[in-house]
Amino acid sequence: MMPDSPQFVPAVRAALLDWYDAHARALPWRVGPHERAAGVRPDPYRVWLSEVMLQQTTVPHATAYFLDFTRRWPTVADLAAVADGDLMAAWAGLGYYARARNLLACARAVASEHGGVFPDDEAGLLALPGVGAYTAAAVAAIAFDRPANVVDGNVERVTARLFAVETPLPAAKPELKRLAATLVRDDRPGDWAQALMDLGATVCRPKAPLCDRCPLAFGCAAFRTGDPGRYALKTKKVARPRRKGAVFVLRDGQGRVALERRPDRGLLGAMLGLPTSAWDQTGAGVEAAPVPADWRATGEVEHVFTHFALTLTVFEATGQGDFIWTDEDEAAQALPSVFRKALRPPRSSRASGAASG
Repeated sequence: MMPDSPQFVPAVRAALLDWYDAHARALPWRVGPHERAAGVRPDPYRVWLSEVMLQQTTVPHATAYFLDFTRRWPTVADLAAVADGDLMAAWAGLGYYARARNLLACARAVASEHGGVFPDDEAGLLALPGVGAYTAAAVAAIAFDRPANVVDGNVERVTARLFAVETPLPAAKPELKRLAATLVRDDRPGDWAQALMDLGATVCRPKAPLCDRCPLAFGCAAFRTGDPGRYALKTKKVARPRRKGAVFVLRDGQGRVALERRPDRGLLGAMLGLPTSAWDQTGAGVEAAPVPADWRATGEVEHVFTHFALTLTVFEATGQGDFIWTDEDEAAQALPSVFRKALRPPRSSRASGAASG
């Protein structure tokens, strides 16, 4: 069946929703299709929280965070009342810490300006701090059954294959969003959005798509080409620039490690972290140490941020100073991953020799 057929959209929608009714993933934030048909309504707070987390990471990784957050802060009012530092510590390991600050700002706005009730349409959701077009559409559709066009990476891939879009990403994003909108209807918009996501996650995978299991193969233009895995096309990525620096692990000999609160603005803003030098193209050594001590270079750690790759030389010493002294085992659990790596650099990278401070 071709996209220009008048039966294309009804047939695609019926096939995918039938598939979703039978194969929907069971997720802790989701109200499944049968529950929804029985009148159970999703909790907008849980939908919003899950969508923010899922923009950072995969479903398996986000699940543990989601369960922890909703156990500690079961309502948006509970989250709004949390101290900034506690929220940032709970977010550690999800990355994009500016998003965690926006999460808290949004929760506080919903609690203080909307009586703890999320707006139920895209316009109202977009007016909340930190809520962008994708999150507003996802919450409007999934939580409130508004016919919103929800387009994440999975939906982009399904759409690119369904219509065999030859424009590579990211330039294809407007075209893919327009094509995805042609499939949105007033009927079951929340289920429709989640069905597309599930199809992309489990069947229409980035590599080796399972076309023999796909309910949309009958109408898929990419399948007809004989090479569906070619889509979605992508522009070749430019190599990330590399920055260098030094990170300092100072212990007090009593099981504690020295931490600092990072500036509110900037990378890992307001997070607790190990003392470091600046991160730039030239790097720094022991001369950037926060206090004089018998610093020893013990290895290097590598970390990749969105816009650059980072190499840090790890220096360790025993000493004292005006720091936030924290049990090292607790720090190893709560710190952002780049600092957790520095606390436990790989043995193969450990270096001998000392650098006096």
